[in-house]
Amino acid sequence: MSRNSSGRLNSVFYAESYHPIQAGSIDGTDVLPHDNAVYRAHLCSSAGLYDPFGDPKAVGDPYCTLFVGRLSHFTSEDTLRKAMSKYGHVKNLRLVRHIVTGASRGYAFVEYETEREMRRAYKDAHHSFIDDSEIIVDYNRQQLMPGWIPRRLGGGLGGRKESGQLRFGGRERPFRAPLRPIPLDDLKRLGIPPPPEGRYMSRFEVPSPPRRGQGLLDKEEGSYRSSGNREEHTHKRNSEDREDRVHGRSPDDTLDHSYDKSSKEEHRHDKRRHKDREFSNRKSSVELEEKRHYRSSVEKEETVRSSLDGEERSCKPSSIDDDGRVKKRSRRSSSEREDHKERDSSDREERHHKSRSRDEKECSYERHKHRETIHQREGKRSISRDYPSDY
Repeated sequence: MSRNSSGRLNSVFYAESYHPIQAGSIDGTDVLPHDNAVYRAHLCSSAGLYDPFGDPKAVGDPYCTLFVGRLSHFTSEDTLRKAMSKYGHVKNLRLVRHIVTGASRGYAFVEYETEREMRRAYKDAHHSFIDDSEIIVDYNRQQLMPGWIPRRLGGGLGGRKESGQLRFGGRERPFRAPLRPIPLDDLKRLGIPPPPEGRYMSRFEVPSPPRRGQGLLDKEEGSYRSSGNREEHTHKRNSEDREDRVHGRSPDDTLDHSYDKSSKEEHRHDKRRHKDREFSNRKSSVELEEKRHYRSSVEKEETVRSSLDGEERSCKPSSIDDDGRVKKRSRRSSSEREDHKERDSSDREERHHKSRSRDEKECSYERHKHRETIHQREGKRSISRDYPSDY
């Protein structure tokens, strides 16, 4: 399928890098500058006279910074901050003013706390009104677009004058599909990038701003996997993707907070493991104490029984020689029997009390075990709720 087919006549495309001659062409196929401003921008670009990072006032994260243009000259910093705070927390704001008069130049740079808030404002604030003036919004091309030349040096994008001062390739005036055969040899000889293949879009689609380099994300993922929680990470990613599909959220919204959530999940799991270890240690200590108490009670009962058996043997009459002696011994034996009965009754009461306490301890131990099993089951159920069985 050729570029001049009818399917692409109404389509547009956006370039990733900036070239002054290409920006001055409606379809990105010019090989010569058609006005003096484009020629001046081409000279600045080829000679390297402009440094996009040389502005000391351009501070902050460029991926969280938004360009706001076509502002009213009566708009102040407070009015602009109030209008742009609807899309997120504004961290820094710089309204560009004239160096001599101090009057507003009609554009500003707004830095948000997160990239998610910047993307929200990039999508929703375009063509909104501030002080009865329709504004345009774009990402920070000064630091994120290679080869950028500003408007004051003959570059830039957009424009309102139809008499040859327009610049193409931006969000407001994108490149059109090539209307004639592309001079690839001439473009290559002059160092002009050719129109891109396969990235044509409809005019009503919103072009996405550039993302952060994949190297940073790869490093973060590598450090996370090296910690030994690869399964938890994949499970969390799958659950978040499922929630995003259900709630209709884009992956750009969850890109910034995915690793914060993963760190929170790791902290929760560590706390749960620490609690399980403490509970198991307490359980083992309670079991040892109960076993020791049970053994000591059994030993005491055995010693009491042995002492009672010795007393019964000593209470029996050893010999019956005379009548008087037999009577005395019988009297003594009767008194000793009564004492022995009283001792037996007291010993029985003590044994009954000890057996009762031992039964109560065993019941409490069984209840404690039952409670532990219930807590373990509830912990497994909570873990199963955190990790659904579908994954």
